[in-house]
Amino acid sequence: MAENKQIRVLHVLGTTNLGGAESRVMELYRSMDRERVQFDFLIHTDRKGDYSDEILKLGGSIYSVPRFTGKNYRAYKNALSEFFGKHNGYAAVHGHMTSTASIYLPIAKRAGIPLTIAHARSAGVDRGIRGAATKILRLPLKNRADVLFTCSAEAGKAVYGKKAVRQGKVWTVPNAIDAERFKFNGSVRDKVREELGLTDKFVIGHVGRFGFMKNHEYLLDVFGELCRLRDDAALALIGRGELENKIRQKAKDLGLEQKVYFLGVRPNVEEYYQAFDYFVFPSTFEGLPGSAAEAQAAGLHCLISDRVTREAALTDLAVYKSIDVPAAEWAGEIQRNAHAALTRRDTHREIIAGGFDVKMQAEQMEAFYRTGKNPPGHQTYSERQNI
Repeated sequence: MAENKQIRVLHVLGTTNLGGAESRVMELYRSMDRERVQFDFLIHTDRKGDYSDEILKLGGSIYSVPRFTGKNYRAYKNALSEFFGKHNGYAAVHGHMTSTASIYLPIAKRAGIPLTIAHARSAGVDRGIRGAATKILRLPLKNRADVLFTCSAEAGKAVYGKKAVRQGKVWTVPNAIDAERFKFNGSVRDKVREELGLTDKFVIGHVGRFGFMKNHEYLLDVFGELCRLRDDAALALIGRGELENKIRQKAKDLGLEQKVYFLGVRPNVEEYYQAFDYFVFPSTFEGLPGSAAEAQAAGLHCLISDRVTREAALTDLAVYKSIDVPAAEWAGEIQRNAHAALTRRDTHREIIAGGFDVKMQAEQMEAFYRTGKNPPGHQTYSERQNI
């Protein structure tokens, strides 16, 4: 490969919407030297996403294949075979959609793409048949990719199995962010709070998709208990998803609809972290939530579910609590720390020092994509993680 020749890397995702994996890939994309490494995207929908225009503006291409349903296995494989038969000039295929990566990565490899990467970003699966099917589809993945990435030790074990992690086959790559973008800004805080009518409120914030894993029902229970302790509480929810209507109904049932703000998806989400006073994150499972890193970069006190990996505690602002305890205990924890939470400090440099700087990661990933050697992050061994 010529030293200065541009290469292209294909990222495989479900959509180009504002989601966890999508946001992390876009942070990396913006920070890459695109004269040397350009990204394209293969997604499982034909719908335009929140990031579609930006991807095209940055020089990327977006392709689509049908969403895998289980019943369309043959058609799905055929669509992928046809795609990679026509698009086999990539230096690497980076698969963030691990539910079907054991299908599409081998097809890419057979088409002649030299480097295939699986990237585990979640430590759990949805409930029911869909979750069970995902686990089965992931079983062979550890043997069907050249490189296995994970965002945390827990996600690595969940997707690839303890043995693969124990054998040092899995590389832990932080969910890096542009910490500078999220650092506290008092002027932005005042502007957003005034726009939302929250100037005199104590604002609990949450950023995440309305799905089972984010546990919005428990979050509303916590908020309801906090409202018993203080009249000025408000809850701001950023995101969208299949359970949004259910959560809206619960807010009404609890008599909280005037205090809960459903803000949808916000491309300038960094401004809304400034407007929050406390970040509350009671997930049932996660990989390593980028929103927790973003909240800490903004100097927010964070109350996080004990089901979330401790690798998300990038500063001393992160406190963990069991989601099996009554919601009143979470509310009490927030109220005890409410006064301290109103004093924000500049923590974005701590995030950078902890290895979560996307600019540094972009340099490492560029070298890796171009050579296939020295993956960024670190290998996770049993001695370190007590596996």
